[in-house]
Amino acid sequence: MKPGNDTQIPEFLLLGLSEEPEPQPLIFGLFLSMYLITVFGNLLIILAVSSDSHLHTPMYFFLTTLSFIDICFTSTTNPKMLQNIQTQSKVITYDGCITQIYFFLLFAGMDDFLLAVMAYDRFVAICHPLHYTVIMNPCLCGLLVLVSWMMSALHSLLESLMVLWLSFRRQVEISHFFCEINQVVRFACSDTFLNDIVMYFATVLLGGGPLAGIIYSYSKIVSSIVGISSAQGKYKAFSTCASHLSVVSLFYCTILGVYLSSAAPQSSHSGAVASVMYTVVTPMLNPFIYSLRNRDIKRALKRIVSRVPTIVPGKH
Repeated sequence: MKPGNDTQIPEFLLLGLSEEPEPQPLIFGLFLSMYLITVFGNLLIILAVSSDSHLHTPMYFFLTTLSFIDICFTSTTNPKMLQNIQTQSKVITYDGCITQIYFFLLFAGMDDFLLAVMAYDRFVAICHPLHYTVIMNPCLCGLLVLVSWMMSALHSLLESLMVLWLSFRRQVEISHFFCEINQVVRFACSDTFLNDIVMYFATVLLGGGPLAGIIYSYSKIVSSIVGISSAQGKYKAFSTCASHLSVVSLFYCTILGVYLSSAAPQSSHSGAVASVMYTVVTPMLNPFIYSLRNRDIKRALKRIVSRVPTIVPGKH
C-alpha cells in the first residue's frame, strides 16, 4: 500500500544513539549483551514457573505472560538496531517501519495492561484472601489476558493504519534507534491533526486507565496492610507485592522520563537515549527483580540448576 497519495515509497534512516563511528562497537556490544540477558532471564522465569507445579497460580501465570511480552517487546527494536550497526546501514524500509510501529505499540500496550492486571491480582489476594481462588479462577485470568491482547492489538492496528495514510518525503531521517510513532508522524508531509488527536486520546485512555487501576488497587492494599495488627503479617502482605510495585515504578518512571526529556528543548537524541530505559533496561531488569525478591522463583531456579548434569573432567 502506498502512503497517502504519494507515488514514491519513502525510505527511513534510523540515526541511532550516535552518528559518530567511534562508539558504534561499544553500543553494539552493550545492546547485544542487554538483549541476551533480557531473553535469557525472561526465559528462565518462564521455565521456572512451567516446571514447578506449585507455581501454577494466577500470580505466576501473569508473571510468565509478562516475561513473554518483555522478550517480544525488546525483540521489536533491538535486533534491527544491532543489524544496522553491524552492517553499517541506517536504513529501514517503509513496510519495516510500519511493522515495527505496530508491534512496538502492541507489546507496550500489553505491558501496560498486564501490570494493571497483576495489581488487581495482588489486590484480591491481600484484600479478599478467603475468596481469592474463587475470584481469580482460570477462566477470569485467561479472559483478562485475552482482553488485554485485544485492546492492545486494536490500538496498535488503528495507529499503524493511520500512519499508512500519511505522505512522507523520499528520505526521512529519524533521530532514534527505532521507528517511534511520535517521531515518524512528525516528519509527515500531510496533515497529522487526526493522528495527534488519536495519540493523545490513546495515551490518556490506555496509559492513564491502567495507571489509575494500579493506584486504586495499591491504595486498597495499603489500607488493608495498615489494618493488620502484627508486624510479621504486615511484612508478609507487603512482600507479596513488593516485586510488582518495583516493576511498576520502574516502567512508569522511565516512560515519564522519556516524555519529559522529549518535551524539553533539547536534541532528539536525548529522547532516544531516554527511550533505552523502558525499551531495553526495564525488560532486562524485570527477571532480576522478580527472582531476587521471590523465594518461590529462586527455589524453582535452584531445582532447574540441580537437574543440569555436571561434566566431571576425565569421566565419560
